[in-house]
Amino acid sequence: MSSDNSGRNLANEPQGIERPLPSEGKSLWGSDVVADMMRALDIEYLALNPGASYRGIHDSLVNRLGNEKPQMLLCLHEEAAVAVAHGWAKITGKPMGAIVHSNVGLLHGSMGVFNAWMDRAPLLLFGATGPVDSQKRRPWIDWIHTVKDQAALIRHFIKWDDQPASVEAIPDAMLRAKQISTTAPQGPTYVCFDADLQERKIENLPALPNPARFKAPAPVGPSAAQAEEIAAMLHGAERPLILMGRFSRSEKGWAERIALVEALGAVVLTEMKNASAFPSDHPQMGAPSMGQISAEANALIRSADVVLSLDWVDLGGALLSVWKKEAPKNKIIRVSVDQYSHHGWGMEYHVLPTADVYVAAEADATVTALLDAVKKLGARKAKAWPDRKPFVVPPIPDSDGSSTIYVPLLAKALQRVTAGRKTSLLRHSLSWHGHFWPSNDPLDILGTDGGGGVGSGPGTSVGMALALKDSGRLPIAVLGDGDFMMGNPAIWTGVHYKVPLLVIICNNRSFYNDELHQERVAKERERPVANKWIGQQMIEPDIDLAGLARAQGAVGIGPVDKLADLEAKLKEAIAAVDSGKLVVVDVRVAGGYDAGASSNVPRGIKD
Repeated sequence: MSSDNSGRNLANEPQGIERPLPSEGKSLWGSDVVADMMRALDIEYLALNPGASYRGIHDSLVNRLGNEKPQMLLCLHEEAAVAVAHGWAKITGKPMGAIVHSNVGLLHGSMGVFNAWMDRAPLLLFGATGPVDSQKRRPWIDWIHTVKDQAALIRHFIKWDDQPASVEAIPDAMLRAKQISTTAPQGPTYVCFDADLQERKIENLPALPNPARFKAPAPVGPSAAQAEEIAAMLHGAERPLILMGRFSRSEKGWAERIALVEALGAVVLTEMKNASAFPSDHPQMGAPSMGQISAEANALIRSADVVLSLDWVDLGGALLSVWKKEAPKNKIIRVSVDQYSHHGWGMEYHVLPTADVYVAAEADATVTALLDAVKKLGARKAKAWPDRKPFVVPPIPDSDGSSTIYVPLLAKALQRVTAGRKTSLLRHSLSWHGHFWPSNDPLDILGTDGGGGVGSGPGTSVGMALALKDSGRLPIAVLGDGDFMMGNPAIWTGVHYKVPLLVIICNNRSFYNDELHQERVAKERERPVANKWIGQQMIEPDIDLAGLARAQGAVGIGPVDKLADLEAKLKEAIAAVDSGKLVVVDVRVAGGYDAGASSNVPRGIKD
């Protein structure tokens, strides 16, 4: 075995596996129980940024488990570690582990935890504190990194937490954490380990329970009577409409949704914040997937006589957008278990929606039950939506003849160079529109991060690309420049662990969403709109985003600032990804969020 004086196994290092030298130690420690339970819980990877508070667990993972199942994924920031774990869950539906160092690491990672919470993604977060016994603390450092109730920092946006007080209590805490995290509505849980407990020498390992006997409950569907009631309402409706929100990545669920819609003749609407829920080019799709309620969607919702909401993120807000101060004139059926995560700290419960029928059930299980109930009713007596014209995906306009790269033209070029192959759009920038990318599979589009902050894109994309490795899919993340700037240290982790990934940066050199806010304020106050760019644009000097990627070992391409060069650069990038590389392409796009190929160029940015 080849190694250097650090003890690293160089023969395996190109694969990013980081296998340790064999351990001769025979003694047992409290942290060994933590490591053994991680393996028993089928945690494949553990994303982390190192810290002394969990040095005992770190040692057990390396020298007891051989850094395998779970394998550690070294990250350069705790927020990146949590984001990688979040991304993995978005693809697999299963939690990855992430571990953060004491209170400081938890504070760093808290934004990533919030994103996973808002995205209803399962996440097993672990941390450490102490020693809790003050007599065992080192001067200064152990004191400032010890918190009496560390989970209080994030308790408002996790599902459950614990800090076991004995070695024997560790397995129960970890079993419960996974069970709760994977019970719908899914979300993060946090288990904190006393540093002294980790480093306590023990004579024998406690017997570990069988995790197969502590699984999360089966998905909850409607009762037979509820399914029959809803099926009858939709089957008898003249204009049934289905709002498809959060669903699993199940291919069976995808096929059942299509079958249900076709049996009912219902029209479907989807939202961009969630992953693919329905084929984007299906004739029953009512409008392109939406960031906000579009004019087409507004008209459809107003026309519908029965609306079925399947875990739509903000049903009340959607109805308010359509009906304003009027009471909705449709019959509304609301299906969701999301209310079980609602409490008084945050406002993510949104506008309280009208519901004539309210069923506390999961979306996938509800579709299964409704499909069975609808089949029993037979064919419809009359065609649904008799006057509606078939949906046609709106085309992306051609170039205006200039060399300017508008985001729609970037999308069009990307479609051309990926034609005929399976892709997964892992993320999209704020300038992206629903008709820019086709969706014909539950893994075609993965939505956003749930929390609406900035900086998670690189980390979640690396986690998703890791989960897609060897799947035959081309993973593509289209990120804003601000998102990339805040989260780009995750690129190193992807490169180090040989994760193929294409990152395309829509670089308008501005926090452009806030330019629009400043424009609105200026108009309302009758002040100069021309000043909206001040304090928003990242210019003079421009930032070399491709250079930042190259500095971390990735292939950096760009800046690409001429439309004529775009396709060739994208083909170059894809070839590198196909060879196993992580590639970042800096595309200098014009500012603006128009769905067409024309837009206003922000002041200070020249074509």
